[in-house]
Amino acid sequence: MIKFLDLKKINEPYETVFQEKLKSVLENGWYILGSEVATFESKFASYCGMKHCIGVGNGFDALVLIFKAYIQMGKLQKGDEVIVPANTYIASILAIMQVDLIPVLVEPNLETYNIDPSLIQQKITSKTKAILVVHLYGQLAEMDKINAIAKQNNLLVIEDAAQAHGAISDFGKSGSLSDAAAFSFYPGKNLGALGDGGAVVTDNAELTKTIQSLRNYGSEAKYQNEYIGVNSRLDELQAAFLNVKLPTLDAENTIRKSIAKRYLSEIKNDKIILPFWDFSENHVFHLFVIRTENRDELQNYLLANGIQTMIHYPIPPHQQNAFSDWNNLSFPITEKIHNEVLSLPMSPVMTDDEVSFVIEKINLWT
Repeated sequence: MIKFLDLKKINEPYETVFQEKLKSVLENGWYILGSEVATFESKFASYCGMKHCIGVGNGFDALVLIFKAYIQMGKLQKGDEVIVPANTYIASILAIMQVDLIPVLVEPNLETYNIDPSLIQQKITSKTKAILVVHLYGQLAEMDKINAIAKQNNLLVIEDAAQAHGAISDFGKSGSLSDAAAFSFYPGKNLGALGDGGAVVTDNAELTKTIQSLRNYGSEAKYQNEYIGVNSRLDELQAAFLNVKLPTLDAENTIRKSIAKRYLSEIKNDKIILPFWDFSENHVFHLFVIRTENRDELQNYLLANGIQTMIHYPIPPHQQNAFSDWNNLSFPITEKIHNEVLSLPMSPVMTDDEVSFVIEKINLWT
């Protein structure tokens, strides 16, 4: 069986160093916001080309805390509208709603699956105060166009970079293309911990200080609470594991891109729509997502041939039961994507033979 994602195999090369890190953290006896978190925050900020990094509990909290901090700073207020792609994972939208902001859904570009900049302007109202950009599947959105729209309309820009660790555009690396960016280190991400973890990166010192306080019960000094905060801190042990894995992230992304190149050049099946990629550094292939009108049939065929696939994502946000008020809305491009997408195996530990087998079986599908 070719697994969709073999996390055990991905983490095996680090096992000895992980054990050493575990022993080090145990012996240090400092388990919350210790030296490993501080080291990771410094290294990841530098990696992204930003001044500040704040480690938090997970990627969802990273988004929520950005919004909470901007509200605390007076840059946003409850009831403000935030533009967000209609085809994102539901977490992006939930984060907006968590702090009583209003998500405004915008259709994606069918070629890239990222938010379509040409459709943003028509959704901007007097209540619009921010754009949440999602770099879906690991490919950077058109940030030059989006930032130009934001500047023209005096809007904040926030990146949901949970799937795009290390992606690079002509204007900088993911996380450095906005006012603030949220990352997830969920185990399956390109930079994955062994549990939940997340971070915010920004150049804004005031935002940094506010999030640092909000993640720790709203406290800057022990037992002195400036804000109504939460408990969302990057775990010391997870930070230790991330410090081990960060130096190999670019090399692993390179392997992902080499697999993507093979998929793109060798998959030859008229029923399959391959993803768009201009072969620049702007895509790190967190996922390799194809489309077909017979998605379920293809998925079952591949599984019968020993190939695991996944669907990212089967139900668009506006059709979820959780958002019943939206169920009558129509987003035809988003709906088409969610009905047709299928994610092929993609990881830095796939062998050439496994990639060849996936390609062979897809090309034989009729």
